[in-house]
Amino acid sequence: MSTESKAHPATGSFFAASASYFFWGLFPLFWHLLAKIDATELIAHRVVWSLLFLLGVMAAQQRLLELGHACRERQNLRVHAASGALLTVNWLVYVWGVNNGHVIECSLGYFLVPLINVALGRWLLHERLRKAQLVAIVVAAFGVALMVWRVGRFPWIALTLAVTFGFYGLLRKRSNLGPLVGLTLETLLLAPFAAGYLFWRFAHGTGALGRVDAATTGLILSCGVVTAVPLLLFAKGARGLRMITLGLLQYIAPTCQFLLGWLLYNEALGGARMGAFLLIWVGLAIYSVDAGLAARAAR
Repeated sequence: MSTESKAHPATGSFFAASASYFFWGLFPLFWHLLAKIDATELIAHRVVWSLLFLLGVMAAQQRLLELGHACRERQNLRVHAASGALLTVNWLVYVWGVNNGHVIECSLGYFLVPLINVALGRWLLHERLRKAQLVAIVVAAFGVALMVWRVGRFPWIALTLAVTFGFYGLLRKRSNLGPLVGLTLETLLLAPFAAGYLFWRFAHGTGALGRVDAATTGLILSCGVVTAVPLLLFAKGARGLRMITLGLLQYIAPTCQFLLGWLLYNEALGGARMGAFLLIWVGLAIYSVDAGLAARAAR
């Protein structure tokens, strides 16, 4: 079933999507355990081990031939090379931010993603904006401007995460491939560069594998599973939920990250940053209510 049942929301899809966002929200806990390892090396490991895991999943589903067909289409290669590059930048900035004490700013970036998506739809896809959507974007923009003005530092981490993930979503929207095949193709295109970088670090005596303890080695090797499992759960959830439900559930991840940064890692919140977050949350509330009303009207 592609939509939720009126009597019962698609329970399995709902819990799968919720679990994926919850796992993404807890990612800072995992990356903090690897804080001593260079962020670029961690992303390279993430790509290599994710590819092995995804190929295993595709082999188990007997879909490797489908991946082969996808590789022969130039349009697929262009789109997914670009989306893979954006995803790599997003991952790199996120891991660096988490491991350098910017968990709250990372959460801000993912709070901004829905509003970035609306803006991209308006100015790149020429979609019409409802008045409430325009108000939501303006309110959130004031929040970002307040952070810049009062904190005195351009929130480059948050905006990089929001913009790269927003454009990533735009490219995936234009892709003809499903979630699993598309993600595997992206990872396959990135893997030669990631593997080459890891071999180079190992040859120069700076790579982590073989030079860290067994527990850290196990964490590095688990990067693929940690990356791919939430994505597969998300794919399952996306098939059975309405977009409005999926859109509202996505706030689970940045909310968890915000709470971790504030309550566990004791990152400073401050009046200016709190005011900026409140404006962004107001913008998100306006966006969410408008989306819910529009979905109800469409039904």
